[in-house]
Amino acid sequence: QVQLVESGGGLVQPGGSLRLSCAASGITFRLYVMAWYRQAPGKQRELVAHITGDGSMNYVDSVKGRFTISRDNAKNTVYLQMNDLKPEDTAVYYCNGERPLTTRSLNYWGQGTQVTVSS
Repeated sequence: QVQLVESGGGLVQPGGSLRLSCAASGITFRLYVMAWYRQAPGKQRELVAHITGDGSMNYVDSVKGRFTISRDNAKNTVYLQMNDLKPEDTAVYYCNGERPLTTRSLNYWGQGTQVTVSS
């Protein structure tokens, strides 16, 4: 059974930091591209950052220089360090794991963790 379990969300003041974690089980973690998405109220879910099995990273422009994605393949865990948080970062953050195959891809989601940035 595949599980992606997020943790680390919460309420933080503008300018503050949070570190999200996503622990994966039931998959060969190193073969998966891991990503963080977020969905704010009334908005579509958007890709925040992703990291390949060998550590290549990419970010949406709005978080570049503030967020850092990383992974520990030995612990089957992906992280999102979020610094200088802004109210517009408020959203439910979801962990995603995807493994492209020849004719399809395997794709799994976590349950989400709420991040609220407010004074």
